[in-house]
Amino acid sequence: MARGAIEIRRAWLGWTAAGFVAAVVLVPLGAVIWQADLSGQALTADWAAVRFTLLQATVSAFTSVALAIPVARALARRRFPGRGLLITLLGAPFILPVIVAVLGLLAVFGRNGLLNGALGWIGVAPVSIYGLQGVVLAHVFLNLPLATRVILQGWQGIPAERFRLAASLGMRPRQVFRVLEWPMLRAVLPGAVMVIFALCLSSFAVALILGGGPRATTIELAIYQAFRFDFDLSRAAALALVQLVLAGGAAALALWLAVPPGFGAGLDRVVRRWEAERAGLRLFDGLAVGLAAVFLLVPLAIVFFNGVSGLARVPGSVWEAAGVSVVIALVSTSVTLILALGLARRGEIWGYLGLAVSPMVVGTGLFLLINPWASPIALALPVTALVNALMALPFAVRVLAPELARVEDDFGRLADALGLHGWARLRLLLLPRLRRPLSFAAGLTAALSMGDLGVVALFASPDWATLPLQMYRLMGAYRMEAAAGAALILLGLSLMLFWVFDRGGRVDVDA
Repeated sequence: MARGAIEIRRAWLGWTAAGFVAAVVLVPLGAVIWQADLSGQALTADWAAVRFTLLQATVSAFTSVALAIPVARALARRRFPGRGLLITLLGAPFILPVIVAVLGLLAVFGRNGLLNGALGWIGVAPVSIYGLQGVVLAHVFLNLPLATRVILQGWQGIPAERFRLAASLGMRPRQVFRVLEWPMLRAVLPGAVMVIFALCLSSFAVALILGGGPRATTIELAIYQAFRFDFDLSRAAALALVQLVLAGGAAALALWLAVPPGFGAGLDRVVRRWEAERAGLRLFDGLAVGLAAVFLLVPLAIVFFNGVSGLARVPGSVWEAAGVSVVIALVSTSVTLILALGLARRGEIWGYLGLAVSPMVVGTGLFLLINPWASPIALALPVTALVNALMALPFAVRVLAPELARVEDDFGRLADALGLHGWARLRLLLLPRLRRPLSFAAGLTAALSMGDLGVVALFASPDWATLPLQMYRLMGAYRMEAAAGAALILLGLSLMLFWVFDRGGRVDVDA
């Protein structure tokens, strides 16, 4: 009887969070549809955008995850000086504003980039970054770090005692992979593929810059064009529904395919991989980490050096915008963590609504709902923070859900027997055991919020702006050196917030 009451209480918390997320996402979507005239609406002109979106999202998701597996395994089984710093830096591309990341890629792979310069020097024809190949390249650049960190969390979830037992039984690397690593990957990979697939479905800036024309238009870009240029709510609503169905189907499929690894509890010892102490495996791991570092960090280095020369030209409005962005990021992080803890145990699929619906659609729906009753500009800060929290929620839920399930499976019955419920259970059991994934989720949310340029464009006034919006205003005014300096400030603040939160979960813990 008592256990049934406990289950009802936990379910109530999960359904409360799910109801809040559903209301904030679906009510604005309903407002857009209500304003639209869907009678006779056809997507004939937009099926090319739907097909291209599915193609690039599928290729990008599977490529990102496939490349992340050897990188995550190398980081999980190797210890070397600077490993923690490298893990943090490898996450930088994902938390960059997309436009900044794309500019870095153009500096390396563009028409006048480093790669084509080297090819021209040896007499080879230049390669083009525009079109499908450029979109996939940019998405892999942005999402490889996310896939690596999610898979790395799975590897760290395998207790060190399991590897010790495997070594005592004389298991070879292939046997260790089949018995220990493959069950973990089977549980983690579907969710990682789904999250990246859904993220690529909402691609906007990448397709705008690297798409190369109407044949490389994504659904998100088509939604933006329908809202911004045509104000065709019927077409935009129809595209938003297509996007909702595609991303929702991906989420349901991932949850159906995922199988809990069931390794049991460990003693939190440092993992040692005896079967991987071979020269060939060491070389393979070193190459995996080295190539990933070069691919991800060289564009960042170019962004850094270009930004240093522009710092002296940064106006005071950039620093004011930086303060606004930090406040929004902290509020978004708090909201995301509260909702993620409620959804991670029950109602995980509701957390993916933030990826299923376009941020532009949510922002426009909120604008339509607020405008008759109040000034949207007056509510710009809380609305922006809320939408940013919802957009980061899928990543936080994906990081927390497996770890929370493992903690409850391993220690839940013991906590029930000891009468640990509510705040006591959270403080004594969940928070200590979830410190690393919680901190990673917090850092990810803060950094993503810092670099977001979406709904704020609909609500902001000329008197204030977030840092990304101010950077885009500088670019629109052709103050490119000042924009480069603002990009460097944005990069520094994003990395700082990510490092502060993520490091807080790994103090006195081997990462």
